[in-house]
Amino acid sequence: MALLLHKISSMNKWLILFGMLVLFGSCKKSDSCTYSDQNVVATTSEVLYLSQYLSSNSIVASQHSSGFFYVIDSVGTGANPNVCSNTTVTYTGSLLPGGQVFETVNTSAGVSFALGQTIVGWQKGLPLIKAGGKITLYIPPSLAYGPNPRYNNAGAVVIPANSYLKFTVKLIDVQ
Repeated sequence: MALLLHKISSMNKWLILFGMLVLFGSCKKSDSCTYSDQNVVATTSEVLYLSQYLSSNSIVASQHSSGFFYVIDSVGTGANPNVCSNTTVTYTGSLLPGGQVFETVNTSAGVSFALGQTIVGWQKGLPLIKAGGKITLYIPPSLAYGPNPRYNNAGAVVIPANSYLKFTVKLIDVQ
């Protein structure tokens, strides 16, 4: 009888060990990225509008092949992000042409998110700098929110449909 109890006890230990291996093995973290590069390009009229805005305000900016414009204030020294990177930033977003600020994140800790969760202008613009860098982006509607207005928590429109946007972004960290 003692031998039978020992065998059952031994079998239970193996079952428990097997169950734990299955449980912990199923918790394996997935490293696959679900974001992909967006091949969106601004319309000719959007690029012309931004070009005229920059010229009339004596802003010297480079044009990205997708149609937004940018000024790199500092390149940074860390890693460059891609759409699959988790990024930490501080930023100020404003409407063009008036400059009305619609959002500011300026705490020392910044805000973190996957770059692939952002508007196309950010997905294409932030990889131009490295961690520690700072960039100003001039983004046309087709690379931002397009015909979709953005609302605050109270239900008021903070970014009207088809808005041209300016973002000043400091890239704090890239992972």
